[in-house]
Amino acid sequence: MPVASPGIVLVTGGSGYIAGFCIAQLLLDGWHVRTTVRSLPKADQVRASIAKISAGAPSIEFFVADLNSDQGWDRAVAGIDFVLHVASPVTAIDPKSDDELIRPARDGALRVLNAARDACVKRVVMTSSIAAIVHGHVARASAFTESDWTDETNRADSGPYDRSKTIAERAAWSWRDAQGGTLELVTINPSFVIGPVLGRDFSASLEIVKKLLDGSVPALPRFGFDLVDVRDIARLHLLAMTTRSAAGQRFIGSGDYYSLKEIAGVLKQGLGKKARKVPSLVFPDFLVRVFAVFDPVVRSRLFDLGKERRVSSEKARKMLGWTTRPASESILDTARSLQAEGLV
Repeated sequence: MPVASPGIVLVTGGSGYIAGFCIAQLLLDGWHVRTTVRSLPKADQVRASIAKISAGAPSIEFFVADLNSDQGWDRAVAGIDFVLHVASPVTAIDPKSDDELIRPARDGALRVLNAARDACVKRVVMTSSIAAIVHGHVARASAFTESDWTDETNRADSGPYDRSKTIAERAAWSWRDAQGGTLELVTINPSFVIGPVLGRDFSASLEIVKKLLDGSVPALPRFGFDLVDVRDIARLHLLAMTTRSAAGQRFIGSGDYYSLKEIAGVLKQGLGKKARKVPSLVFPDFLVRVFAVFDPVVRSRLFDLGKERRVSSEKARKMLGWTTRPASESILDTARSLQAEGLV
């Protein structure tokens, strides 16, 4: 059963990909929305992006708050009912130090949680990732579930981003147990998020489709992804926010697993001539390792090469009634959106 009728929700990091679709879904469902940005000049850009998918964009309230600072959070949460803490740092290339991702992810989450508790917010839904679930383990045939955690000490099978998401989510749950009081916490663990873009400043996760379309990937490495549509992930956040029994739970949000070869096949079949630059040849692993010497993005994910890390979203489907659109539809929507925006 829903915990409340529409009230006021704060979505952190309004310029982010998932945050934009969460805001649009909240507005559609009748919620009043606040969001945070690091500087007010960004507000017009964010409002214009969200206006592409929501007529309610003019009503969005903006507050300045940064994950790296205590300032602004008390004002942002004053008088609200729920927080969707979506903001988190992400980079396509590994930073020089893990702390560049860990500190804002962990400390930012704790800032939001402290402010929410002090403002008597009912529930915080925090966006984590399957990166906090699937890494640092030996190979396995069974799907990962919410009971699994990434072993962030295994640096041979995790990257800085994976470690930052794991440490930040662990810190949030530890804080809830020790200091949370009556504040409820839910975490969402999305898989690889794709879907339509809202503008030229798009998520790093969409680079895979973009690179396939523009021909910058000459052949297909043996990488694969559990895919999920950003619109479905936005809906999962709202279900986690409003379903009473979701309090204190983690929820994996994922659809089907697709290899790069399968993604390329969907693009070729669905786009025809518009996918003429999409490669068909599969890269042998040894050539991928050679290529990685010159490409820092590939180099940063070599530990994923040839590994299938499948996850299960059964918990979200059963407890929350969550559903997902076909991954092939999301792949094509991503591609067509990138092309429509002139990004490929």
